[in-house]
Amino acid sequence: MLEFLTLALDLSENLNYNIQHGGTKEVKERELRRSMAVLPIGTVMKLTDLSARQIRYYEEQELIFPERNDGNRRMYSLNDIDILFEISDLLAEGNNIAEIKRIFAQDKLKRTQTLSIDEVHVALEREFAQQSRFDRSNPTNFSQPRM
Repeated sequence: MLEFLTLALDLSENLNYNIQHGGTKEVKERELRRSMAVLPIGTVMKLTDLSARQIRYYEEQELIFPERNDGNRRMYSLNDIDILFEISDLLAEGNNIAEIKRIFAQDKLKRTQTLSIDEVHVALEREFAQQSRFDRSNPTNFSQPRM
């Protein structure tokens, strides 16, 4: 039953996200723009109030992964800047680098476990079918169109 509730919650979050952000195509385009590495380290330093050494250290610790341009200079994306802000916030809260790595690893695991809406539909149908085996008085009709 816990798995069923988790799947339903994921479905709700995915639907709300798509409604708020205008659908999946627009979201993918926005994410693509945010992931473009176009900012040099000097700009990132000004935006984040971090030193070049701090930024390079976070790269050494594999917390951020800037791209390199043809001249081998680091180029950062808006997503990288978000991560740097998050690192700064976590450090200010008293976390050390090892704890931040653990937090990031947990977040990454959660993101990879997210199901698509179709996968949620299939899982919910299986769960309802399983539940209906025990309660024959209230059959569930799965032939209705999906929203």
